[in-house]
Amino acid sequence: MSTRRSSSESPLAAARRVVVKVGSALLVDQEMGRLNRSWLESLIEDLVRLRRRGQQVILVSSGAIALGRRQLGLPRGALRLEESQAAAAVGQIRLAHAYKELLEERDITVAQVLLTLEDSERRRRFLNARATLESLLALGALPVINENDTVATAEIRYGDNDRLAARVAQMTGADCLVLLSDVEGLFTADPHRDPGAEFIDRVLRVTPEIEAMAGRSASAVGSGGMTTKLLAAKIALSAGCHMCIAAGLHRHPVRRIEEGARCTWFVPSSSPIAARKAWIAGTLRPAGAIAIDAGALRALKEGKSLLPAGVIRALGRFDRGDTVSVLGPDGAEIARGIIAYSDTDVARIMGRQSAEIERLLGFRGRDELIHRDDLVILEGAAQAAQPAEAAS
Repeated sequence: MSTRRSSSESPLAAARRVVVKVGSALLVDQEMGRLNRSWLESLIEDLVRLRRRGQQVILVSSGAIALGRRQLGLPRGALRLEESQAAAAVGQIRLAHAYKELLEERDITVAQVLLTLEDSERRRRFLNARATLESLLALGALPVINENDTVATAEIRYGDNDRLAARVAQMTGADCLVLLSDVEGLFTADPHRDPGAEFIDRVLRVTPEIEAMAGRSASAVGSGGMTTKLLAAKIALSAGCHMCIAAGLHRHPVRRIEEGARCTWFVPSSSPIAARKAWIAGTLRPAGAIAIDAGALRALKEGKSLLPAGVIRALGRFDRGDTVSVLGPDGAEIARGIIAYSDTDVARIMGRQSAEIERLLGFRGRDELIHRDDLVILEGAAQAAQPAEAAS
């Protein structure tokens, strides 16, 4: 569809925050059922290199079931749900130990986070997971995210770690998602069956034509396939995140991408922040509203966050994580944003300083009611609000 991008243009090199997903077929030797340790060491070296040049890295890993089934003596082939969950419980310990050992040898603190797809789709769980990941990254840890296979059901049956990785990229505002797999990218047809299949190196939009190119997983260990990768691409593109499908079978798979190895890039039309703000602005029915004073209005127009001190009234019922309208001194809607507190909590802290939040609520929350990254000034609102501001 286009010529290959040069390594100097690689979205991977330019990204501030990178999510890397590793499939079971790469981590686990298919014949022996053991961890492919030498390959994993080369991957860890790649991730360390990204961190040393100032990039934040999150790793989403498969492999627990594949490792655990050997330890339990389970046969190859399809497993019953309860067998998969038992294998995951055993394999998870071995997988976590390997990551801990290899990363701490390089003076990197590793954190394990167990998620299911449901954790990324239910609002309260989404917010808690996002806050945890943001804190870990801010503290310099490298989060290793595994699907919580011991309690998951549909996720195990459909092998959806690709989509889970995309949800993680979405919730953390990542700039780049790398899916390392046993395939080197997207073809017009299954290259194992059609020798005339053409490789596609760049996709701008996942159209029905692109979806029709997806085939089944060729791996005996992994349970995903190109279909799940295209579902992940839809999520990533909607979040303004570049996504890459690349072969990970070689050593140093991430470095190879930057050096120009063949892979398929999915290219978004906007940045993660722009995509997030477009989603906020497009909310059809905000849950409630908060009214602000002229000083807060000036601060928002200058690109600052909304603090409790500038709020004079809370309207309607809303909870943490809801999208709310922000009303100017004249009562007109001037912005929309994702609120960090419920309406009852806002009523207790509005007009007060952020330093007082813990004393007033009994817990330490965010300093901002709405962070500037979660706030959108509506088109024309700033100009319409000027007379009201001048009158104050």
